[in-house]
Amino acid sequence: MTAPGDSPHAVDDVPISAPVDPIEGSLITRSFGYDGGRRVTAYMPPRAPEAVVLAGDGQLISQWGGYLEAADVVPTMIVGVHRSEAEDEMVRIREYSPSFDEARFAAHERFVIDEVGEWIRSDLGVVTPVERTAVCGVSAGGELSLALGLRHPDVFGAVFSASPGGGYRPPEVMPDRLPRVYLLAGTAEPFFAENAARWADALLHAGADVRTRTRTGDHGDPFWAEELPLMVAWAFGR
Repeated sequence: MTAPGDSPHAVDDVPISAPVDPIEGSLITRSFGYDGGRRVTAYMPPRAPEAVVLAGDGQLISQWGGYLEAADVVPTMIVGVHRSEAEDEMVRIREYSPSFDEARFAAHERFVIDEVGEWIRSDLGVVTPVERTAVCGVSAGGELSLALGLRHPDVFGAVFSASPGGGYRPPEVMPDRLPRVYLLAGTAEPFFAENAARWADALLHAGADVRTRTRTGDHGDPFWAEELPLMVAWAFGR
């Protein structure tokens, strides 16, 4: 068990504020049949990937490869599943949090784990062990990353949850097997900081390896993107 702020790897706590632009890696986007044509974008690093970060809100997070290229971290592929294009924000929330619509969440969960997972392995040719595979999300996507991590510890060895929303909360009984969890919140977003603290307390109590970070920032980018290299270094080393 790791106390908040501690880490088994040496991690520089200074976030990356100047990403490589243009990136040296490449972006690959595919449209799947799920939900009438859901897009998924993969960032491929310039060297063969040694780790994978699977993320919700892929239209955003897949674009953060430049932050990884600017940092001293292992070559890491980002696979971002785009959010729903529906104007109603509740469509996204129902996909990202099992607390609102279990059936909708489960359908999206199967798509991410089964279809996108097979695309990564077969089409992209990238296979990583569980300890080199993470799930990442921000805001409502932070709930998604926690839910997928807890439900699939055989797939994800680490969870990166930035500014998690408050709909999905720690279960009364935690799974026996837990992934490692990195929680981020900003000083200017007290609601989300409270959510992150609630998860940290519950996970630490259950014996999980947890790192929590609260730093100056608000709800949005580039606050989240700057932290990704620190998350990757903590989970996968350098």
